[in-house]
Amino acid sequence: MKALLDTNIIIHREANKVVSQDIGILYRWLDRGKYTKCVHSVTIEEIKKNPNQGTVSAFMAKIQSYEIINIPSPLQYEVLQVSERMDVNDNDRNDTTLLNEVYIGRVDILITEDKKIHKKAEVLNIADKVYTIDSFLEKVFAEHPDLVNYKVLNVQKLKFGKINLDDPFFDSLKEDYPGFDKWFIKKFDDEAYITINSNNGMLLSFLYLKVEGTEEDYSNVAPVLPPKKRLKIGTFKVINNGFRLGERFLKIIFDNALKNHVEEIYVTIFDKRDEQRRLIALLEQWGFVYWGMKGGEMVYVRDFHPNTDIRSNLRFTYPFVEASRNAYLVPIYPDYHTELLPDSILNTESPEEFVEDFPHRNGIGKVYVSRALEPHPNKGDLLIFYRTGGYYKSVVTTIGIVEELKKDFATEDEFIKYCRKGSVFPEKKLQEMWRYRSDKPFVVKFLYLYSFPHRINMKELIDLGVLLGVNDAPRGFKPITTEQFKTIIKETKSDDSFIIY
Repeated sequence: MKALLDTNIIIHREANKVVSQDIGILYRWLDRGKYTKCVHSVTIEEIKKNPNQGTVSAFMAKIQSYEIINIPSPLQYEVLQVSERMDVNDNDRNDTTLLNEVYIGRVDILITEDKKIHKKAEVLNIADKVYTIDSFLEKVFAEHPDLVNYKVLNVQKLKFGKINLDDPFFDSLKEDYPGFDKWFIKKFDDEAYITINSNNGMLLSFLYLKVEGTEEDYSNVAPVLPPKKRLKIGTFKVINNGFRLGERFLKIIFDNALKNHVEEIYVTIFDKRDEQRRLIALLEQWGFVYWGMKGGEMVYVRDFHPNTDIRSNLRFTYPFVEASRNAYLVPIYPDYHTELLPDSILNTESPEEFVEDFPHRNGIGKVYVSRALEPHPNKGDLLIFYRTGGYYKSVVTTIGIVEELKKDFATEDEFIKYCRKGSVFPEKKLQEMWRYRSDKPFVVKFLYLYSFPHRINMKELIDLGVLLGVNDAPRGFKPITTEQFKTIIKETKSDDSFIIY
């Protein structure tokens, strides 16, 4: 398999600074997946024009480690049409040259962070061959689960004073914010959320949150933010490593917003680097909208009043849900329960067994594969996950909300690609599930909402009238009434601030 690498990825790799961890991880997985790393002649010419001669020299010294595509292929008619419609400068046309090599099959895949290239790939119907770093890593994790030995300690909450300020992770923050060092030291007694790569002890993510009251001065924001109780995302950086740490940290942000009963969440962020642009894109996916500017930084805000509209994007109103929605008890086997819902780990399970990181563990968006007979849930419906285990050991643990029900997959490949990002199953297992019977599985895509602080078992569910007896345990999607849902919320001692009654 040949993987063509975009110019920016090569430049980041060969920069004479500390190599970005996300690029380093990408290269290791290209090697593990036995991909040939290819570089195009147009990329070589672009790199030669780079003003940083250290980067140029480093690349030219290592050029033999790449397979070079010296002679560009003639632009195909369809590609030429896209170019004429979408390309406005030489950089755009160079990008199209790379895309053309994928289109004719000279290389198998292209890896790029450039949004415009991905848009052109969609027009040409080759989006499945053009990957971001994140989506490529998700692909190889699914294809080679036996090779995953990349451990990330679960999110830790540490005082600033116990975090290594000299970690290269902070280099970009120091560059963007003069005086970052002094600010960091002043915060020594405050707490931040972090994850650490246990292989090398380096930081992978960092999040600092601050609650601000109605008296806060926003005169340096244009337009000025009106008085509100807000949660400020003070510092937020995540290494792009395929494990969806960004979503993991968004869940922490929303949980803190609920806990502190804020009306709005906001963040200030530069738009200088790929990592910042990726973060902006992630925030926009979850309902953050551009407000204005604070100096050279953009300001994004997220309304946090209790609200839900199932006709719109559920991520824009997450985590709020309506108690009146249809609700279902959904069985999940112990072997898969904590893999898919790690926040709902049982007291009898060892956290050490779930240290190794996987995308499905960190993501808010997850998938549930089923062949259950009707009824089936619809968008906006509530799922109460029921961990099977018998009379005393079966427990309800988790609430999710249905984002999409997907049936009628045209091919096995379409099914696998749809499931890959949020499923607990490796690719081979998904193949088995598809081929097992003639009646094909369907997929429920859902958003993880809440883990019950107190788990009630089958016996208690029977005593409470949620189940009629041992033979009434859910085997598919078992409907429950609104009153039964409210009973579960009450008896599990849940904080219901995310539920609209």
